[in-house]
Amino acid sequence: MKKLKLLTDLEESYTELRYKTSWPTRTQLVKSAIIVLIASIIIALIVLLMDQVVDNIMKLIYSFKN
Repeated sequence: MKKLKLLTDLEESYTELRYKTSWPTRTQLVKSAIIVLIASIIIALIVLLMDQVVDNIMKLIYSFKN
């Protein structure tokens, strides 16, 4: 009985993915990928900047200790 339900679920999933899902065009996919790449680079630069600021603050704090 469980195998039949599994097969039914797989068939329904395939049908939905094949006929009811709207897939992006190649152009839309490339544009989205470029946007994600640019956003990732910007976020990485922000994190790098924050890391550098915290690093310099910590160096300043530890320089007073010695």
